[in-house]
Amino acid sequence: MKSIAIILTNVGTPESPSLKDVRKYLSEFLNDKYVINLPFILRRLLVNGIIVPFRSKKSSKLYQKLWTEKGSPLLYYSKKLQEKLQNKLPEKYEVFLGMRYGNPSLKVVLENIKNNHYQKVLVLPLYPQYASSTTGSVIDLVQKESKTWKHIPELKIIEQFYNHPKFVNAFVEQIKSYEYKSYDHIIFSYHGLPLSHITNIHPNIKHETCNCENELPEHGKYCYKATCYETTRLLIKELQIPEERCSVGFQSRLTKRWLSPFTDELILKLLDRGKKRILVVAPSFVADCLETNIEIEKEYKDLFLASGGKELTLVKSLNDSGLWVNALYEMLTPNDYNPKN
Repeated sequence: MKSIAIILTNVGTPESPSLKDVRKYLSEFLNDKYVINLPFILRRLLVNGIIVPFRSKKSSKLYQKLWTEKGSPLLYYSKKLQEKLQNKLPEKYEVFLGMRYGNPSLKVVLENIKNNHYQKVLVLPLYPQYASSTTGSVIDLVQKESKTWKHIPELKIIEQFYNHPKFVNAFVEQIKSYEYKSYDHIIFSYHGLPLSHITNIHPNIKHETCNCENELPEHGKYCYKATCYETTRLLIKELQIPEERCSVGFQSRLTKRWLSPFTDELILKLLDRGKKRILVVAPSFVADCLETNIEIEKEYKDLFLASGGKELTLVKSLNDSGLWVNALYEMLTPNDYNPKN
């Protein structure tokens, strides 16, 4: 009998790259108060009146480039990961996949779990570094839904796992498969975040003066910027790469008031310094998606080559690799580690 439910969750993807489906997905995603932190009325006016109408057509074209015969890479690899993890776990576990936006819906998954009376529910948002706009939004939904259950099982949410040894090892081995030492420079590129989100985490400490680029401060345990830099330090330590051969960048920005340096600007600055062969690692993504396959592997690569660079290579995400499945097993079984958060 299945007594423990595991929920793997990620941001989600449109049903198809069609304009209609992309508009629907963007509307659900951007209307989340954790994604755009504005009062309800202002957020609705901004998202539904400006962002979605003007952004949908461009996003639809990008998704058309991303789509494969198997559909969305993020959804395809997430389903494969769910299947492989299920096959590896003991009989008492049942693995679910629920996307925060779009389908398969996390809310629907929670409804199914509600009616099956599991003894324990483990939720793993597939975001290595905590951010209120990603993991925070998942936690909010899970807590709201579970409060309506007549039987509330033991509930555990893994808030971040960037420092789990098995996760670090999985990414290290992925990087090693690319002859990483032969490149002029390595960029560790993370999804961007508005600076206001960083300020909200530690309002009494300005991010401009924080030393998190060099060490993880006590107040930075849940600071996205701090844990991104810490992720890089953990990876380069295992790879034995000199710090001067590496840089951290942030991509997918909407305005200049987002985390910097911006990855697209960083690659051009490195080119000016004579770095013509660059390897890009994206440790905030565990599955190939729009931000990796299109933004980095196509747009940034095209920009770099057109500006005189010779090679820009993306290290593929963990997807459904065996080491990643093993890492999840370690995190989710009873003998999993106690994260130092």
